[in-house]
Amino acid sequence: MLTRRLIVCLDVKGGRVVKGVQFEGLRDVGDPVELALRYEEAGADEVTFLDISATQEERGTLWELVRRTAERLFIPLTVGGGVRTADDVGRALRAGADKVSINSAAVARPEVLTECAERFGAQCVVASIDAKRDGASWRVYTHGGKKPTDLDAIAWARECVKRGAGEILLTSIDRDGARSGYDLELTRAVAEGVAVPVIASGGAGNAEHVRAALREGGADAALVAGILHDGVTTVGAIKTLLRGGGLEIRSH
Repeated sequence: MLTRRLIVCLDVKGGRVVKGVQFEGLRDVGDPVELALRYEEAGADEVTFLDISATQEERGTLWELVRRTAERLFIPLTVGGGVRTADDVGRALRAGADKVSINSAAVARPEVLTECAERFGAQCVVASIDAKRDGASWRVYTHGGKKPTDLDAIAWARECVKRGAGEILLTSIDRDGARSGYDLELTRAVAEGVAVPVIASGGAGNAEHVRAALREGGADAALVAGILHDGVTTVGAIKTLLRGGGLEIRSH
């Protein structure tokens, strides 16, 4: 039986963890290193750092912050934001990241996924897709959900895997921070369309939403953020519910 994962996402801006709704109205929620360690201790399977302003500000990721976190963290760390080239991926891995998430740069030049997979292995290449409903389909957005593209999210997910991505991080912009539940239709469509793990992101309001993303949405992992930062629930409570629902979830 496939073991599902619970991943805590830390959106970082200016060296601090922030959280908003649909990528807007950001508020400070704490220190990235402290929060990463706290969630590891609570039982998170992985931590994801997304430097949400790096691409818009046209700068690199906060490598020193990654290094300080990775030195103390024992669970896998994924880093994204401002990653444009295979050299950037190498920099992230040397700083201690286990996986690297690529979003806007892959849309601009899909070959970067292949270059990274060939140099470092597909297992560390995560294609991050921010999608927003557009009629009967979903449109891909870049630059922190600011810029619409002509890409269909499901077709783009398939292309990313074909190019070498070993995992898809799928965020529903419509649901991000709204706590109304993940976009199960979007998640299921992508999960059924690719042969690599899909991480559902955007919309967790409670533990039941996480279970729905894994069960009905077909996701291999679920990303959670705000409901943990605000104390709505805990990693332990979510995992207890998932196990009670018959889902195989990792123990620590």
